[in-house]
Amino acid sequence: MIPVLIAIHVLTCIFLMLVVLLQPGNKQSIGASFGGAGSQTVFGGRGANTFLSKLTAGAAIVFMLTSLTLVFVSSKAGSVTDRFAPAAGATADGGAAGETATADAGGVAPADAPADAPAD
Repeated sequence: MIPVLIAIHVLTCIFLMLVVLLQPGNKQSIGASFGGAGSQTVFGGRGANTFLSKLTAGAAIVFMLTSLTLVFVSSKAGSVTDRFAPAAGATADGGAAGETATADAGGVAPADAPADAPAD
């Protein structure tokens, strides 16, 4: 389900960008950008403003719905970083918290050394 939502979301993003770029600017019409002399007849008598504004609104609604759905679905799955987090109480070097790799000043052997090993 998530790959389908992502595909719809990406296609909607691309479509939304294209529709916004096709909209006419101030005092311009869409037919003029295609090189036509009768600029109002490309999309009908009223021009492209109503047609493209409806396409933009529809694409924006689909974009928002897919965005919210993807956020909701991904929040249920948990964070990606949770899969790679170290266990509780572990340090970056792989040992448990509080352990040292070498004997401390009191001559105590490390925790992973055998109990019968002589202290230095």
